Amino acid sequence: MLHSLTFPHLLAIAVLLISWVSYGFVLGKFAKGTLSSKLSFVRLRWVIASAGRVQKPFDGMLLGHIINSVAFFGSATLLVLAGVIGLFASMGTIHAVVQSLPFAAQMTAEIFAINLLVIGFLLTVSFFLFTYSLRKFVYLVAIMGALPTDDNHPRQQALFVAASTVLSEAIKSFNSGIRGYYYAIPALFLFVSPAASIAATGLISFMLYYRQTRTKTAKAIEDFVEALGVEDLDT
Repeated sequence: MLHSLTFPHLLAIAVLLISWVSYGFVLGKFAKGTLSSKLSFVRLRWVIASAGRVQKPFDGMLLGHIINSVAFFGSATLLVLAGVIGLFASMGTIHAVVQSLPFAAQMTAEIFAINLLVIGFLLTVSFFLFTYSLRKFVYLVAIMGALPTDDNHPRQQALFVAASTVLSEAIKSFNSGIRGYYYAIPALFLFVSPAASIAATGLISFMLYYRQTRTKTAKAIEDFVEALGVEDLDT
């Protein structure tokens, strides 16, 4: 099947997958102080504030809402993935329908199947990221419930940092799964042309980078972290 791929098609797939995998590394390397890094301080402050509250219904509702969102995306991804796999059962008919579309590039059934496999791969990895995120949130629930409510624990700060780290890692896995959906859009453009897919990959990467560094939301979070103050974050 792979011998049917042309160099432009291989290049488009490579650019797509490399952009997806390397996004976090590139963002952390060349964009210091991104939205995600700032939010790690906010999460630490949340854990500290939560430990000081005798009644914690607000914290429970926040965690429950996030966990429900992760579970929803995991379930939805599984359904979409099942739909993509089901397309292989009617490959001939689906291929003929797509080829009749005016904007679709002419391609063999083998290349058509490879394009579907790329989409299926993205969704599969996203599904595992969502389920891994859920598992981390299960760990977090136990950790948050075990946090001491007094100030006399000898390693209280270490407990806060560990809890906020698990929270950040859980959200990191969730965000990575969401990113798989974004990069599934350039994968769909493989049915148009390799050049269109490469252009879509660049556009999606730029959009994600912009959201992390230049939006009003990112600026507001930066202002929030500055308002917390270094002294607050180190307590």
